Amino acid sequence: MRVLGVDPGLTRCGIGVVEAGGGRSVGFVAVGVARSGPDEPLERRLLAVADEVERWVERHRPDVVAVERVFSQHNVRTVMGTAQASGVVALVAARAGLPVAFHTPSEVKAAVTGEGRAGKAQVTAMVTKVLGLDAPPRPADAADALALAICHCWRSPMIDRMAAAQARAEELAATHRARLEQARRDAGGDRPSAAEQWAAARAGAQARSAGGWGAVGGARPRFR
Repeated sequence: MRVLGVDPGLTRCGIGVVEAGGGRSVGFVAVGVARSGPDEPLERRLLAVADEVERWVERHRPDVVAVERVFSQHNVRTVMGTAQASGVVALVAARAGLPVAFHTPSEVKAAVTGEGRAGKAQVTAMVTKVLGLDAPPRPADAADALALAICHCWRSPMIDRMAAAQARAEELAATHRARLEQARRDAGGDRPSAAEQWAAARAGAQARSAGGWGAVGGARPRFR
């Protein structure tokens, strides 16, 4: 799986590509930064981000685009710019027929460093180590883009298993509800018997168990 990670921004938009191998192995492909001047009109800055991301998609042919999920900050103006750039990246990916995955900063930090509150220097150091780079990616936006891509490589299998487990739980619950309804009709009454109520409760417990963490490997996964 090839992942294009994007750390959205107007002045500097980090872009990085990694290739997921077997297990937790991740290989470096490319990294860069899309830039635009703060004095340029907003529409031109967004166009610059879109054009650069589109070039990276065409050049590296990723399977998925991982983008940082915008979160609340004290600087509303910065948040607005980040959100606008994030939307442009998602649009470019959608036009290319690529799925988009959003990860919060704490998810990325936890996945790459094992600590959800890690600083930028720690993230950069771990990205350099994981990818076996000769030097740390600069600026920090570039390292963050690679961290997003690495995060998705390591989190996506767990997310897929959870989604499959949830779908299975919903399927089991629907099947048991249908059986209970059929039993009611066969009995010719509106109120279920004690046995039927017990069966419904047991089915609900099984469905909840199938959709929980136990269905995807037992304990809650930890990212290191």
